Amino acid sequence: MAGSPRELEIKLRLPRAAAAALPRQAVVRALQRGRARTETLSATYFDTDDGRLARNDIALRLRRSGRAWVQTVKGPALDDAGGGLAARAEYEWTLAAGARMPGLDLAAVAATPLGKRVARAAAKASFGARFTTNFRRTTIPLAFPDGTRASLCIDVGEVRAPAPGRRRRAFCEVEIELADGDPLRLFELALALVDALPLAVEARSKAARGHALVTGSPPRPATAADVQMPEDGDASAALAAIVRNCLRQIGANADGLAVDDDPEWIHQMRVGVRRLRSCLALARRLVPPAALGHLEDDLRWLAAALGPARDLDVFVHETLPAMRQASGHATAGTPAAAVSTFEPVLASLEEHARARLDAARRDARDAVASKRMSRLLLAGGALAATPGLGASAGSAEAAALAQPAAAFAASILGRRHRRFAKRVAGLAGMPPAERHRTRILAKRLRYATEFFAPLFPGRRTRAYRMALADLQAVLGTLNDAAVAAALAAELGDPASPGAALFAGWAAARGESVAQPLERACRAFARASPFWK
Repeated sequence: MAGSPRELEIKLRLPRAAAAALPRQAVVRALQRGRARTETLSATYFDTDDGRLARNDIALRLRRSGRAWVQTVKGPALDDAGGGLAARAEYEWTLAAGARMPGLDLAAVAATPLGKRVARAAAKASFGARFTTNFRRTTIPLAFPDGTRASLCIDVGEVRAPAPGRRRRAFCEVEIELADGDPLRLFELALALVDALPLAVEARSKAARGHALVTGSPPRPATAADVQMPEDGDASAALAAIVRNCLRQIGANADGLAVDDDPEWIHQMRVGVRRLRSCLALARRLVPPAALGHLEDDLRWLAAALGPARDLDVFVHETLPAMRQASGHATAGTPAAAVSTFEPVLASLEEHARARLDAARRDARDAVASKRMSRLLLAGGALAATPGLGASAGSAEAAALAQPAAAFAASILGRRHRRFAKRVAGLAGMPPAERHRTRILAKRLRYATEFFAPLFPGRRTRAYRMALADLQAVLGTLNDAAVAAALAAELGDPASPGAALFAGWAAARGESVAQPLERACRAFARASPFWK
C-alpha cells in the first residue's frame, strides 16, 4: 500500500473556457515550484448495480495513465470536511503495468478499514464496472512560504455511463490538494482564485457524479447531522467542528436548489445558515473580527435571499391546503353559497403567491450561484482551519477557547437554558411579539443543545432534546400561522377578505394549540439539564 491514507483537497468548478487562464494567475505563478505536467487519465469505478458502495460513500476505482495502473479506494467524508474542503481516507496501490486493465486486488483492500464493506459489495453477483471518467489533467506543484506543499490540478473531461444509454456528463474542475503542511493555505489560495476567476465550490466528487449519471437518481436534500466532536478537544476545536458541520449542510444543498423545485433544498440550506449563525454567535466575543471577516454579513445576506422563498413555499404547499381543509370543515352544514365564497379568495391568494414564489426562487438561485456564496463557504472553512480560531496567543479569549469543550458547552447551555426557562411558565399568556422573541430564544437554545449534545451522551440528553424540540414545534406552528397572515395581507389588500380570512385562521390556530403548548411547557420544565 502506497501513498497517504488521508486526502485533503479543495475542489472548485469553472467554465471550460476559463481553464487556460488559471495557470497564468499571479498567485499561482508566485507559488509554482517546478514545471506543470499534463497527462491523460481514465478511470473505471466499481460497485453493485444498486450502488451499495456509493450509498456508504465509498469509491473503488482503477485509474490508468499510459501503461500504468493504480487502484484506489476512498472512504466517507471525514470530520475535517466542510467549507469546500474534501477530506477522505484514501488508499492506493500500484498494479502491474500493461495495455489491458488488470483485475482488482481485493486482498489489498481487505487490509484497510474499508475492507469489510468493500468485500460485502464484491460478493454480490451484480458487482462490476459501473462508469468511467476520461480527462486531461494539468498538475502544477506549489510551495507556500511557510513550507506547506500542495498541487493544483486542472481536470477537463467527462463522466461516461455504459450502454444502454451511453450518457455523458462533461466537467471542468480544479483540485488544490495538500501534500503536507497547513490546510489553511489551501483556503487562502482558493479565495484568491475565486476573486479572479468564475470559480465555484464543487461539493460532489467524480464518483458521486458518476453514480448519479448511471442511476438517474437525483441527490436528496442534506439535513442537519450530529457534530462529531474531537476527542478531548478544547472549545476552539469544538467550535471549528460545528462550523464545518454547518458548512457541509449549506454546501450540500446548493446544487439541488439550483435545478430542483423541491422546497426542502431551500429549507435545509436555510436551516444550515441559521445553525452557522447561531454557532458564530457563541464565538463572537472570543474570535477576532479579522478572523470572522465578512462571514457574518454574508450569512445575513444569504438568509435574506432564502427567507422569502421559504416563507412562500410554506404558504403555497402547506398553509393554503390546510386553509382549504379548515374552511371546508368550518362551513359544513352551511349554505353552499357561503362555502363557495372561500375558494375564490384562496385561489386569488394562491395565484399571487405562486408568482411571488417563482421570483423568490430565482433570487435564491442567483444568490447561491454567485461569487459571494463561494466566498462564504471558503471563508467559513478558513475560519475552522485557523488554529485557535485566530485568538491572539496569551489573550483572555485564547484562554477561554483553550478550556475543555465540555466545560465551555456547560457554561453556554446553562446561560441559555436559564434565560429561556424564565419565560416558559408565561408562554401561554404572552402577546404575539413577546412570544416570537421567546421562540427565538428556544431556537438558539435548541441549536446549542444539538451542537454540544455529543459531548454528553445519555438518556437525560435525549429527554431534554426531545422536550425542547416538542416545545419549539408548537411555537413554530404559531409562528407559521402569523407569517401566513402577514403574507396574505402583503399579497393583497390588508383589508381584503383574504387577509381577514387568514387573520381569523391564525387566531384559531393559536386557540387550537393552547393545550399542546401547555403540555409542552410542563414537559420541558420537568426535563433535567443534561450538562450538569
